[in-house]
Amino acid sequence: MVDDYSDEYWMQFAFEQAALASSRQEIPVGAIIVSDNKIIGSGFNTPISLHDPTAHAEIQAIRDACLNIRNYRLPEDAMMYVTLEPCTMCVGALIHARVKRIVFGATESKAGSLVSARQLLNSGYYNHVFEFVGGCMEQQCSHQLSTFFKQRRAQKKVEKQRQVANNQSL
Repeated sequence: MVDDYSDEYWMQFAFEQAALASSRQEIPVGAIIVSDNKIIGSGFNTPISLHDPTAHAEIQAIRDACLNIRNYRLPEDAMMYVTLEPCTMCVGALIHARVKRIVFGATESKAGSLVSARQLLNSGYYNHVFEFVGGCMEQQCSHQLSTFFKQRRAQKKVEKQRQVANNQSL
């Protein structure tokens, strides 16, 4: 397969998925899966709204792609674009799904499991490993996350002030 589009081209679609998560008060992480120069799956974080701790963007994109192709394994050329470095759970799912390559935006210092907190693929335990590269649209992805958390902190501060004011008026 010849790559007709750049990593930045595809990451823009994942970035748009992350914006959907943010609009639903979910942490803005988005992911897409590409095969044969087509998006075969997409997803964004939904653990809060679905009451499901496994509903990360990567898992949602894998589920969507596998449903679309009617197979529990991804095509041999499948690549994932995700706005944040995957966690341990998501790396495990990507190994089982047999993804070929991961491109991620921002690193995740606390839970990232490719280059940050853990480097799981360096262990040699797995029967499948995939290529990965980070830093694609890193500034935009990091900004999207930091803006979300800044707004969330401001909202919690306002709620706390309201609560204090309500308690004082009683």
